Amino acid sequence: MARRGIIAAGNMLVDHVHQIVQWPERGWLAEIVHSERSTGGAPLNVLLTLAKMRTGLPLQAVGLVGEDNDGDYIMAMLEQYHVNRQHVQRTTFAPTSMSQVMTDPSGQRTFFHSPGANRLLDLPAFDRLDNSMKIFHLGYLLLLDSLDMPDDEFGTRSARLLAQMHSLGFETSLDLVSRKGDPRYRPLVNPALKHLDYLVINELEAGEFSELAIRHENGEPHIEHIAQAAAQLLAAGVKQRVVIHCPEGAWGQTPQAPGVWIPSWHLAQEEIVGSVGAGDAFCAGFLYGCHEAWPLLESIQLAHVCARASLLAANAIDGAKTLDEHRAFIRDNAQAAISL
Repeated sequence: MARRGIIAAGNMLVDHVHQIVQWPERGWLAEIVHSERSTGGAPLNVLLTLAKMRTGLPLQAVGLVGEDNDGDYIMAMLEQYHVNRQHVQRTTFAPTSMSQVMTDPSGQRTFFHSPGANRLLDLPAFDRLDNSMKIFHLGYLLLLDSLDMPDDEFGTRSARLLAQMHSLGFETSLDLVSRKGDPRYRPLVNPALKHLDYLVINELEAGEFSELAIRHENGEPHIEHIAQAAAQLLAAGVKQRVVIHCPEGAWGQTPQAPGVWIPSWHLAQEEIVGSVGAGDAFCAGFLYGCHEAWPLLESIQLAHVCARASLLAANAIDGAKTLDEHRAFIRDNAQAAISL
């Protein structure tokens, strides 16, 4: 029987999202005009977006949350959207991870993050996963302290985990966290790459890894450098697909074919409500395309339209639409891909 379903593992947190009038100068006050609570982190954002797409795929979460109100909220959200939460464990040793997210009128977000229980997530949490599932997605590297620790054989414990998942027949996927100037990018990312089928990152993360200027001086994406960064990542071991996305579009590349730049659908600044979780929504759409063996172009188009829907809501999942709605939008708003 063919394997079917997506497991998403790693950072689980609650985003306390605040819309502010403007970003204040240091020492000054900024008014909060709206606040809400939502789930956050790679596994929850990806899984709940897929659940709201009504794809019918089996979905499973793996993570660690505290014995507190935010942990209760995460468990309740997984139950509400029929995501298997059997491997979401709870601990009294740390609170549920939490972010205070400030969203300014342009939609730009700033995070104040408390790692909490995510620091403690380690290899035993991944024992006895359902081997009938097809894709194992891990996020975010550089925010999972125990999995980011060194490993004598694999380089890092996260690389050991991804190798283990690969040996069990899973297709493996990884996402990173955006951290400017973090010297750990190469040491923590490189060991994992040879155990990956899919790598989905944004242009900031690609720049940190490749040390290339990802934008021109005028602010436009430097597509040639983005392509070079993707080629570096494939050369470092990613087996099937590397995608580097930014607001203007995404570069997708495989080992077997030249890469392609696929523009996103433009949104006017005043249409953007918030960008929290847009990258995870992109990843959800892309992983669905990979799961269904869609061509690279169609997979990235679905990723773009999932991210676009996310931008129309303040939190990570409220904007998510059904797969049928996304496919209708793509059909009615064709975009041309560009090869270098």
